Amino acid sequence: MFAKALQNPAEALLVVIVFMLSSTFACVVENPESAPTTDVGRIVFESERKGNSDIYVMDADGTDVTRITDHPGWDSSPSWSPDGNRIAFASDRDGNHDIYVMNADGTGVTRLTGNPGWDGHPSWSPDGSRIAWSSEIARTKTDIYVMNADGTNMIRVTRSSGSPYWSPSWSPDGSRIVFASERMGNVDIYTINADGTNLVPLTSSPRNGEYPSWSPDGSKIAFQSYRDGNNDIYVMNADGTGEVRLTDHPDGDWAPSWSPDGNRIVFHSDRDGNWNIYVMNADGTKETRLNNHRDDDYFASWSPN
Repeated sequence: MFAKALQNPAEALLVVIVFMLSSTFACVVENPESAPTTDVGRIVFESERKGNSDIYVMDADGTDVTRITDHPGWDSSPSWSPDGNRIAFASDRDGNHDIYVMNADGTGVTRLTGNPGWDGHPSWSPDGSRIAWSSEIARTKTDIYVMNADGTNMIRVTRSSGSPYWSPSWSPDGSRIVFASERMGNVDIYTINADGTNLVPLTSSPRNGEYPSWSPDGSKIAFQSYRDGNNDIYVMNADGTGEVRLTDHPDGDWAPSWSPDGNRIVFHSDRDGNWNIYVMNADGTKETRLNNHRDDDYFASWSPN
């Protein structure tokens, strides 16, 4: 057959094409794990790569890194709005550490808070109408507050009684906020209604649990903890049961944040000598470093689209 086909160029070409397609299909069937994971959207993060901390965005595969703030102040803790159009962040650019919001391209920077105490860790409500954040407004340890997305109607959600509360993250239905606190002596994870009622502890460990992040479907909470001897990423059910360790590295893995589809988690780690941004599957497999810069990159947030 092949000898005859070689006498007819058109038939020979057809044979080659069929053979190549058959081989490709066979490889896909025999090795379904060989196909790379394709992440979509953009990731915002803070970086010190230009000498001070500014906000950057990049594609979810680590390409097309773009600096969107350029200020001698310290810009940190970016959080993407649910519609993908705005980014909230913290900064000391006006002399005090406050919460700001800007367009996703870095334009239109607007200061939302002007409190004498420290403000940080902004987190958008699922409908984009409100922002939760950590604040020292009451001149005590940090508490969790909620305000409208334009900075109005600030409401105190927690009352610290001398122990700090920080790093809030909203449940997908907007009814609950998860956060970290030292209220019982150790750093543990708690949830509370957005109006400040029904405080519930989720973890109880002598080793820290902090920077919680609620999964898009509301069933899981990712967080970092030192409970097994070094800072790693864990996940648990939203009621605190079923804790699973996702990373296991002697260096620090910090501040997990979910992809919009809930299949991936982005975090920062110093496992390769300096802080870089990594992603992994939601079950802890396929850890991948997105960037490799001599200066530190950290506190990443995935865009919703």
